[in-house]
Amino acid sequence: MRAALSAASLALLLSACASTGGGITGSAPPRVPKRTSGVPAVRQPTRTAPRDATVQMIAGLEGVIGANQGQLTRLFGQPRLDVWEGDARKLQFSGTACVLDVFLYPSTSSKEPHATYVEARRSSDGQDVDRVACVGALKK
Repeated sequence: MRAALSAASLALLLSACASTGGGITGSAPPRVPKRTSGVPAVRQPTRTAPRDATVQMIAGLEGVIGANQGQLTRLFGQPRLDVWEGDARKLQFSGTACVLDVFLYPSTSSKEPHATYVEARRSSDGQDVDRVACVGALKK
């Protein structure tokens, strides 16, 4: 019984795959664009005028948000990391309580980047912590 059922199922599946030859007539196969050379065309990036970054507004971060690199160094000491990515900058400050990443972006009114966003996490396991509490713990 089981063998007959399996054979019938197999026959049904194979019949679904069989072609009836009654495909759409008169249509051409899809056109594949020809390559003129072995190298794909490279699209040049477009430059746009810088715009002001969106500023994170959280009560308790007033001394950090809007600060430049010098002000942040005076507030927290030398950063553990100082990373540039294009015109953006990330300063990382750390202590036993937490790690604070401060993101600085230039604005249209100033070429010098200013802090617009912060992230905070525990030093031990990387879990998110309260940003304001981390700022308080890291202040000199």
